[in-house]
Amino acid sequence: MQANLKCGSVGLRKNIVICLLYSVLCTPCMAQVSNAGRSVFSFMGLPVSSRINALGGSNVSLSDGDISMGMCNPALLHANSHMMLQMNFSYYLPGTMFGSALYGHNFGRSKIEKPAEGEPDKPNYFAVGLHYLDYGRMKYADENGNLTGGTFGARDILIDIMYARQLGRMFKVGVTLKPVYSIYEHYTSFAIGADVGAHFQTKDSTFQMGLVLQNIGWQLKSFYSDEDGSGKEMLPLNLQLGLTYRVKHAPLRFHLQIHNMQTWYLNYEWTSLDKSATTGDIIPHDVKWYDMLFRHTIWSIEVVDKRDRFYIALSYNHRRRAELNLQDQRSVAGFALGAGVRIKQAHVDFAISQMTKSNFSYQVGLTLDINSLMK
Repeated sequence: MQANLKCGSVGLRKNIVICLLYSVLCTPCMAQVSNAGRSVFSFMGLPVSSRINALGGSNVSLSDGDISMGMCNPALLHANSHMMLQMNFSYYLPGTMFGSALYGHNFGRSKIEKPAEGEPDKPNYFAVGLHYLDYGRMKYADENGNLTGGTFGARDILIDIMYARQLGRMFKVGVTLKPVYSIYEHYTSFAIGADVGAHFQTKDSTFQMGLVLQNIGWQLKSFYSDEDGSGKEMLPLNLQLGLTYRVKHAPLRFHLQIHNMQTWYLNYEWTSLDKSATTGDIIPHDVKWYDMLFRHTIWSIEVVDKRDRFYIALSYNHRRRAELNLQDQRSVAGFALGAGVRIKQAHVDFAISQMTKSNFSYQVGLTLDINSLMK
């Protein structure tokens, strides 16, 4: 009887994995469009932690206990994310404020059940996060740029409710519910989104692979109404595949992230300013195929110790480089550098990157092990 129950449990786990992968791979077929200027809530693509920033803005394959990785892929929640509290603060432009706070809590089996060899005691991983982006105060002006007096504000708020389940020793699946709210002056919008992800790693954790479909959803309340009485837009859909490899006998870890797999074109289009051209003529930006291919990738390398007590990361995001690079002056757009160190029950992270054409962005993070602090 125990053997039958065990076989049934294995079959159920396989069915769950198959259904998850099916939904992740098939859903993008219904939305083969580029997100470049065609979706709402683009702030959802900003790196929410200094660790993610240092890794190029996204990483869907690294599961090492950093709770912020669950923001990229819910399946990256880890047994070590239990009772972890993380706070991040970013500086992009004067007057703006971008921050996040996350907390994780794991729960597990009944007292009768016993984990299999290599499985954690609490295989259900839960976390909740809050992102807040304040654009600061702006002055009212008319269509000619003349100031009319007074100021107004604009802000975005995103909540992540994440759940992941350990399936055996090497597989995890996860899902995130993402309510989004924005207010720009007196215009408001509300949306519901979701992430669905999976993660695999070898027994020695030298190789890890992640797959996630981010931002499945749309606006429930739009900023405006069009001629049909609706102005609802989709969230910035993003299908990502990540690969992570850690060298066995060297303190090195390599990452390759492939993003926006649901579409080939990541470039923008613009209206022609040529007086001889037809008014409103749309001209596609000329991007070579190899350049477009490279824009789908993020490359990063980490120097780490065996116990993950510190790291130094360097990354390159070619799409960011192509969109933010300055032609008339030197720029390091696309590159990011970061480091982190664990000091007793705290982990401190720092990252620097160029997120705008003229300014560097700085991001700091603090992670506290609440469970250890309470002992």
